[in-house]
Parts: sequence; C-alpha cells; structure tokens
Amino acid sequence: MIQSRTDLAMESMGTDSSFPGVDVRRWEEGDVQLSEVVIRTEEAAQALGKPCGSYLTLECRPLREHDPEARIAMANLLGEELSRMLKPSDEAPILVVGLGNRGVTPDSLGPAAIDRTLVTRHMLQSEYASPNMHSVCAIAPGVLGVTGIETVEMVESLTGKLHPRAVLCIDSLAARDSGRIGCTVQISNTGIQPGSGVGNHRRPLTRETLGVDVIAVGVPTVIYAATLARDAFALLSGDGGHEEALSSMERELLGTDLGNLIVTPRDIDAIVKNCATLIAGGINRALQPNLTESEIAAMMD
Repeated sequence: MIQSRTDLAMESMGTDSSFPGVDVRRWEEGDVQLSEVVIRTEEAAQALGKPCGSYLTLECRPLREHDPEARIAMANLLGEELSRMLKPSDEAPILVVGLGNRGVTPDSLGPAAIDRTLVTRHMLQSEYASPNMHSVCAIAPGVLGVTGIETVEMVESLTGKLHPRAVLCIDSLAARDSGRIGCTVQISNTGIQPGSGVGNHRRPLTRETLGVDVIAVGVPTVIYAATLARDAFALLSGDGGHEEALSSMERELLGTDLGNLIVTPRDIDAIVKNCATLIAGGINRALQPNLTESEIAAMMD
C-alpha cells in the first residue's frame, strides 16, 4: 500500500473500509463525525504504517470557524472517550505530557493544552482539597534540540518516580487532507512517536517503553507541501480519477526538496489556541468527573 504522510489512521485507510485485519466503524453525534479504526494484525499494522490498537477520530468542520458550541460538543465527546479508555480510578495519578515546541506555533499544541489542564497532585494534601478530586500532574518537556534530553528519557524517569496509572500525551499531527487541520482530534491507545508528523522520529512513548498505558491525543496542524501540490493538481485538472498518476506525482515530489516542506494555515495561532482549549476541556472532564465546570474553572484561576 502507498503510504501518505499522515498521522491519522482513518486517512491511512484511504477509501478502503474492508482492509484485512482492520475493523472500521463510523457514526455521528450531532455535528461530529466519528470514525474508529482498530488494527488487529501485524500484517495490517505494517501495511498501514500504524501500530496495532484502536484509533478514534472526531471531526467537526465548524471548529475551523472557531464555533464555541462546536468546541464544547467536541470537548464533551473527547472527555467521554478518554474516560472509556482509562482504567478505573485509584490513588495513582494521571501524568499528562504536552509534546512539542512552544516556540513553533504549529508544534505548540501540547504545551498550550498543558497550560489549560487542571493539575491537582500538589493539592491533595491540602485541607482545602475536594474529596472528589483525582490526582493529575503534567509536564511540557520541550524538544531535544532545545533541552538536549530525549522526551522518552524525561517521561521514563517521571513514571519511575510517580508510578502513574496512565500517561496521556498531547501532540500536533500531520494530516493528509488540509480540510482536517484544526477540526479533527485523534485518540489512540497505542502511544505516540514524538516528531513523527514532520519526519523527525524520536523514541516512542508506549507501554513497552514506559511500563504503563499510554493514550495519545492529537490534532493535525500541518500538511506536507507535496501532498498539497498533488491535491491542487487534481483540483485544477478537474479530474480526480487518475489516482495512480497523482500518487506517482506525489511520490516524485516527496523525493525532492519540496518533500521536506510542511504547510500550515495562516491563522494557525488561533487554531492552536482553540484546539488547546478543546483538548484541555476534554481532559479536565475525563480526569475530574466529580468536579463541576465552575469548580474546575475556579481552581484554574
């Protein structure tokens, strides 16, 4: 199978919903379209370039218009799905990791979401702590080029010290379809490989490397220029039927300097802010189910 440069499992499937070793389910919740791709065999994982596991995608196009009702709807669904993936609560904390570089806007989603996530581990011993509060801690470890430390090394050390019941990673992704930038959220239980969306592969954050369950949450913020050129050619030619020729052109472009270029929308700062608020809202709902919205907001001030 020809691999498009995308982090979204639903895009790796292309138009084939009956791929061997893969289960696909699609449904709608209001204005939100949901797609679940479950990769069951190693053969399918190798063909699709994705580890075995479950990939749930939530897509809501009104998000690109910064519609507050769409953001709330997405945050509620995200919270429900994250709750479903997490093991039952106990005294162990959840460690939330915001991957990315604060200094590069399309890559700053993880740190921006961390800034809006309610952290409570340090509050639990306080006399003012709510008995309904669950333990949450968070870190934005930065990137290797800035810190000189591999992200997995830092998170590995923290999990060894904190013994969390799960690690929840947030990262920017690359999309195959530019229309999905800023309006799509993917949740997976397979962990994550920092930098994979822009071809900068680092050591993965997975159950195998950390010893605990790793849930990944991401939003596409970039697309490869070669992919965009392919789509532009198909649009201008008015003929999308020559799929093989278009795919061949994309492969040729990926082998040139153009293949290393990535593109992001001009309003990416607003997109990242909107999506960081959405993701943090979903995480806060999932990790603090016994707190009200007003209680969470009060503790965030």
